[in-house]
Amino acid sequence: MFEMLRKDLRAAIERDPAARSKVEIMLFYPGLHAIWLHRLAHFLWNRHYHLAGRAVSHLNRALTGIEIHPGAQIGEGFFIDHGMGTVIGETAEIGPCVTLYHNVTLGGVSLEKVKRHPTLEEHVVVGAGAQILGPITIGAFSRVGANSVVIKDIPAHSVVVGVPGRVRRINGKSVQPQEQEDLQHDRLPDPTMELLRALSVRVAGLETRMGETLLEDEQAMAELWVVHNGSHI
Repeated sequence: MFEMLRKDLRAAIERDPAARSKVEIMLFYPGLHAIWLHRLAHFLWNRHYHLAGRAVSHLNRALTGIEIHPGAQIGEGFFIDHGMGTVIGETAEIGPCVTLYHNVTLGGVSLEKVKRHPTLEEHVVVGAGAQILGPITIGAFSRVGANSVVIKDIPAHSVVVGVPGRVRRINGKSVQPQEQEDLQHDRLPDPTMELLRALSVRVAGLETRMGETLLEDEQAMAELWVVHNGSHI
């Protein structure tokens, strides 16, 4: 348990360039407070002290602005940067070394008491405002762009952007080595713009082809006119 808490602290030090000391992080980082309080709530929840677990979770929300259901399973090295408005549902599963930014939702889409929240595998980075909904899986080493809405499974080593989220695989490989987190969720492709560019190139090609066809038709008509009129002379 204490080793996991140390890894949570180490994650904040490694992934936030604004962090200056362990004392500063332990005193003033709501993301770290939220995960530590969740560890306690989850401990109580698993031992069937559900009311006590919910009480700790409610206190956590009041203190940090981060809402994590005590039933959520969260791996070691988890880091929430800023975190205000982040919501993590009951059946969410988060692997080791995952990073979330503020206002992220790991939400459910079912009223039944089943697995209804997302699973984030190891080393996933989720940008601010992203909404990941339903019992889907975000593959390891993937990045979810800010304000994306993801409702389908995402394979490992992918980049997801847009509403709804579209997958952009990066050569089937992680962007950076496994020991280093890729936090550059601002450097994401724009599939909508790429599609518009492709359509523009296609339209330009069709226009060129139509111009050539019209020119060929005009030349053919001219030749027919010459042949027709020449036969009457």
